[in-house]
Amino acid sequence: MTKILIVEDNELNRDMLQRRLERKGYEVVCAVDGPQGIAMATSERPNLILMDVALGEMDGWEATLAIRAAPATADIPVIALTAHALESDRRRSVEVGCVEFETKPVSLPQLIEKIERHAA
Repeated sequence: MTKILIVEDNELNRDMLQRRLERKGYEVVCAVDGPQGIAMATSERPNLILMDVALGEMDGWEATLAIRAAPATADIPVIALTAHALESDRRRSVEVGCVEFETKPVSLPQLIEKIERHAA
Protein backbone atom coordinates (compact mmCIF):
# COMPACT_ATOMS: atom_id res chain seq x y z
CA MET A 1 0.00 0.00 0.00
CA THR A 2 1.28 3.47 -0.88
CA LYS A 3 1.99 5.58 2.20
CA ILE A 4 1.59 9.35 1.92
CA LEU A 5 2.79 11.91 4.45
CA ILE A 6 0.70 15.10 4.48
CA VAL A 7 2.47 18.10 5.99
CA GLU A 8 -0.29 20.69 6.53
CA ASP A 9 -0.87 23.12 9.39
CA ASN A 10 -4.54 23.78 8.62
CA GLU A 11 -6.57 21.09 10.40
CA LEU A 12 -9.56 21.28 8.03
CA ASN A 13 -7.36 20.96 4.93
CA ARG A 14 -5.35 18.14 6.51
CA ASP A 15 -8.41 16.15 7.61
CA MET A 16 -10.24 16.60 4.31
CA LEU A 17 -7.24 15.51 2.26
CA GLN A 18 -6.50 12.59 4.57
CA ARG A 19 -10.08 11.27 4.35
CA ARG A 20 -10.23 11.63 0.57
CA LEU A 21 -6.90 9.85 0.04
CA GLU A 22 -7.75 7.04 2.49
CA ARG A 23 -11.02 6.46 0.58
CA LYS A 24 -8.86 5.99 -2.53
CA GLY A 25 -6.87 3.27 -0.76
CA TYR A 26 -3.78 5.16 0.41
CA GLU A 27 -2.23 4.87 3.86
CA VAL A 28 -1.95 8.43 5.19
CA VAL A 29 0.06 9.91 8.04
CA CYS A 30 0.04 13.59 8.93
CA ALA A 31 2.37 16.24 10.31
CA VAL A 32 1.26 19.68 11.45
CA ASP A 33 4.46 21.64 10.73
CA GLY A 34 7.83 21.52 8.98
CA PRO A 35 9.92 20.07 11.83
CA GLN A 36 7.38 17.32 12.47
CA GLY A 37 7.21 16.64 8.72
CA ILE A 38 10.99 16.22 8.56
CA ALA A 39 10.95 13.85 11.54
CA MET A 40 8.07 11.82 10.14
CA ALA A 41 9.71 11.58 6.72
CA THR A 42 12.51 9.72 8.50
CA SER A 43 10.41 7.65 10.91
CA GLU A 44 7.51 6.77 8.59
CA ARG A 45 9.42 6.40 5.29
CA PRO A 46 6.43 7.40 3.13
CA ASN A 47 6.33 6.73 -0.60
CA LEU A 48 5.44 10.38 -1.20
CA ILE A 49 5.05 13.66 0.71
CA LEU A 50 2.37 16.31 0.16
CA MET A 51 3.98 19.49 1.50
CA ASP A 52 2.03 22.66 2.23
CA VAL A 53 4.19 25.65 1.39
CA ALA A 54 2.87 28.08 4.03
CA LEU A 55 3.60 26.37 7.35
CA GLY A 56 4.59 29.11 9.79
CA GLU A 57 8.09 29.41 11.24
CA MET A 58 9.56 26.79 8.89
CA ASP A 59 7.88 26.91 5.50
CA GLY A 60 7.37 23.91 3.26
CA TRP A 61 10.30 24.86 1.07
CA GLU A 62 12.70 24.85 4.04
CA ALA A 63 11.29 21.50 5.18
CA THR A 64 11.68 20.08 1.66
CA LEU A 65 15.31 21.26 1.53
CA ALA A 66 15.97 19.48 4.84
CA ILE A 67 14.28 16.28 3.58
CA ARG A 68 16.34 16.44 0.37
CA ALA A 69 19.57 17.00 2.34
CA ALA A 70 19.19 13.87 4.49
CA PRO A 71 20.41 10.66 2.81
CA ALA A 72 17.61 8.61 4.41
CA THR A 73 14.85 10.78 2.90
CA ALA A 74 16.46 12.39 -0.17
CA ASP A 75 14.70 10.02 -2.58
CA ILE A 76 11.14 10.60 -1.31
CA PRO A 77 9.15 12.57 -3.91
CA VAL A 78 7.56 15.79 -2.62
CA ILE A 79 4.53 17.50 -4.15
CA ALA A 80 4.15 21.14 -3.08
CA LEU A 81 0.64 22.30 -2.10
CA THR A 82 -0.17 26.00 -2.08
CA ALA A 83 -3.10 28.37 -2.32
CA HIS A 84 -0.96 30.61 -4.56
CA ALA A 85 -0.75 29.78 -8.25
CA LEU A 86 2.10 32.20 -8.85
CA GLU A 87 4.84 31.24 -11.28
CA SER A 88 7.42 32.29 -8.67
CA ASP A 89 5.97 29.68 -6.25
CA ARG A 90 6.09 27.01 -8.94
CA ARG A 91 9.71 27.93 -9.73
CA ARG A 92 10.71 27.90 -6.05
CA SER A 93 9.11 24.48 -5.59
CA VAL A 94 11.25 23.07 -8.39
CA GLU A 95 14.37 24.77 -7.00
CA VAL A 96 13.98 23.08 -3.60
CA GLY A 97 13.39 19.66 -5.14
CA CYS A 98 9.63 19.19 -5.40
CA VAL A 99 8.58 16.87 -8.23
CA GLU A 100 5.19 18.54 -8.72
CA PHE A 101 3.16 21.57 -7.69
CA GLU A 102 -0.58 21.55 -6.89
CA THR A 103 -2.73 24.55 -6.08
CA LYS A 104 -5.49 24.61 -3.47
CA PRO A 105 -8.29 23.88 -3.49
CA VAL A 106 -6.88 20.56 -4.64
CA SER A 107 -8.39 18.80 -7.63
CA LEU A 108 -8.42 15.22 -6.33
CA PRO A 109 -8.30 13.52 -9.76
CA GLN A 110 -5.36 15.72 -10.78
CA LEU A 111 -3.58 15.11 -7.46
CA ILE A 112 -4.12 11.32 -7.67
CA GLU A 113 -2.61 11.37 -11.16
CA LYS A 114 0.48 13.16 -9.80
CA ILE A 115 0.72 10.80 -6.83
CA GLU A 116 0.52 7.75 -9.09
CA ARG A 117 3.19 9.17 -11.40
CA HIS A 118 5.72 9.66 -8.58
CA ALA A 119 4.94 7.25 -5.72
CA ALA A 120 7.28 4.27 -5.67
